[in-house]
Amino acid sequence: MDSRRISPEPAAPRAPGPCVIAPVRAVLRLRRRVCLLRKRRLLPPGAGLAGAGPDAGPAAPRAGTDQPRFFTFDDAAELTSRAPRRRRRRSRVVLYPQSSRKYLPRAERRSRAQRCLLLLVAIVGFQVLNAIENLDDNAQRYDLDGLEKALQRAVFGQPAAVGRIVALLRDYLATHVHSRPLLLALHGPSGVGKSHVGRLLARHFRAVLDDGALVLQYHARHHCPEPRAAQACRQELARLVADVVARAEAEEKTPLLVLDEVEAMPPALLDEVYGFLQPQRSHQFHSAIYVLLSSTGGGEITRFVLQNATRALPRRPDGGPDSVRGARVEEELHASMRVLLAREHPLWKAAAIVPFLLLDKSDVVNCFRDEMAGEGFFPEQARAERLAAQLSYYRVVGREYAVTGCKQVVAKVNLL
Repeated sequence: MDSRRISPEPAAPRAPGPCVIAPVRAVLRLRRRVCLLRKRRLLPPGAGLAGAGPDAGPAAPRAGTDQPRFFTFDDAAELTSRAPRRRRRRSRVVLYPQSSRKYLPRAERRSRAQRCLLLLVAIVGFQVLNAIENLDDNAQRYDLDGLEKALQRAVFGQPAAVGRIVALLRDYLATHVHSRPLLLALHGPSGVGKSHVGRLLARHFRAVLDDGALVLQYHARHHCPEPRAAQACRQELARLVADVVARAEAEEKTPLLVLDEVEAMPPALLDEVYGFLQPQRSHQFHSAIYVLLSSTGGGEITRFVLQNATRALPRRPDGGPDSVRGARVEEELHASMRVLLAREHPLWKAAAIVPFLLLDKSDVVNCFRDEMAGEGFFPEQARAERLAAQLSYYRVVGREYAVTGCKQVVAKVNLL
């Protein structure tokens, strides 16, 4: 082993002083900058501007020593312009379990008031539909379509009167409860079919009501003849009407009361009938149909028809030009009849007036054929015309109107 020692080589000469001074200068420069930044950062807002006057000192007051101190490389301008960020509030996400039903949160459910409103609308709609069905059921009970066909088939020369009677009955019988009764006043000269219509109405209502006691036929000349006292007739009429309407009220039906030959009634009976219509009467008197058959105003109808023979009266309610012109003629007739009857008794002011016009010769021929068929004879047209020629007629501008209508048809056919 070599025990000789190796002598170290002499070290190289180092660089002169500038190599050490440059880093020191950089450190000092950096320290000054850090101190300046610390002073600016620790000042409260506006303190630097308040102390920037001519009398302000070179250094600003320092903040408390308990505040944190930290280093940052941000520029002073960037630090002052930077605003604090507001944290966005994240919306909560509703998580539903996989094995359960999903329900809306309690705040998003529908209010109870909306549910109650929908329930109320449903109830009102159901009541309206039920009322409409009840109207149809009540009208179907009386079979007004069958009544209209029967009247058109058996009553000759009165299509307008038949149509008006059926229309009034339809409107009144649409409901069972009424605030006032229906008062029909059939006026016209003798033999035009008023009593015939009254018998047909009574027969039809007896059939549909299944109770003959709900139909009253009162003939003034039969029930209250001339020698009998008017007060006794009035009491009897009041008792008959009260029995009928009371029975109808118990069965929830609308009765029919036909008063024939009203022109022969004394004023006391007319006052009693007028009393049935008063509001102070009990409700059972208001749910009834009163049909008054009278020849009062027959002369006015005869005069009107003869004077307006050239103005076509509606023989068929088909809506044509003749029907429109005839409707205006009928309005004039209704107005004149109402003025005439209002002077007779206040009862007629509350009535629906239905005038029956004169029958022409063709209508009388049809009456003869219908009566011949009913008596078992063959309804030959020529034979019916020969029988019709034996009656008296008003002759105006080529038209013939029977003076007595079909009143003598039954007597003529019985002589065959």
